[in-house]
Amino acid sequence: MKENTTNPSVSNNEERLGLMLWFRITRIYNQSIRESNQHLKKWNLSAAQFDILVQVGSHERLSQQELANKLFVTKGNITQLLRKMEELGLIKREQEWKTKYLSLTEEGKEFLNEVVPKQEHFQASQFANLNETEKQQLLDLLSKVQK
Repeated sequence: MKENTTNPSVSNNEERLGLMLWFRITRIYNQSIRESNQHLKKWNLSAAQFDILVQVGSHERLSQQELANKLFVTKGNITQLLRKMEELGLIKREQEWKTKYLSLTEEGKEFLNEVVPKQEHFQASQFANLNETEKQQLLDLLSKVQK
């Protein structure tokens, strides 16, 4: 068996298995985002907008930069999403000197309370084929991979 030249202790089979795991996780993630976007269409939201709704809703007030940091994106990337959510009447932006602050409107708070439980149920249902022990094992393994 030929050894991996970058890390001699990792065999080609181990490397191939690691790569297969990475592809599987990527496919599951992409499938989940597609299905979430499809589910959220009922409320005229994308998965990214839902994430913004939850982030802003879990704070009394949040700067646009703080939101970008939480979502691991730049301020510019969320501007268009925020504009649409503002047009829908879900969030409001307030400018204080150089900082833009975000908060939910009353309609946004009601919307959050309606959509979040349904989306959480939808997300959890994606693991319905696993029993409780398997779910805990998967969570533990993914946590281990993340570290």
